[in-house]
Amino acid sequence: MMCRAGCGACCIAPSISTPIPGMPNGKPAGVRCVQLDERNFCRIFGQSDRPAVCSAFSADEATCGSTRDEALLRILDMEQATT
Repeated sequence: MMCRAGCGACCIAPSISTPIPGMPNGKPAGVRCVQLDERNFCRIFGQSDRPAVCSAFSADEATCGSTRDEALLRILDMEQATT
């Protein structure tokens, strides 16, 4: 599955425990990453300072569902189940 352009759910729903440029302590679940632009595209996509967890993310139907709202809910549910 390819990422849905402008979705950004994976940049909002999960917590990220490693530093992100502009967020030296990572980010909590449900908080919008500062690197997510107004169109929901990552400003540091493909750059070396992008966190490894972000680079490793691979969209799939089980995680992302069929809509952005579904992706947000599913990723938040996974986050809560693992904390």
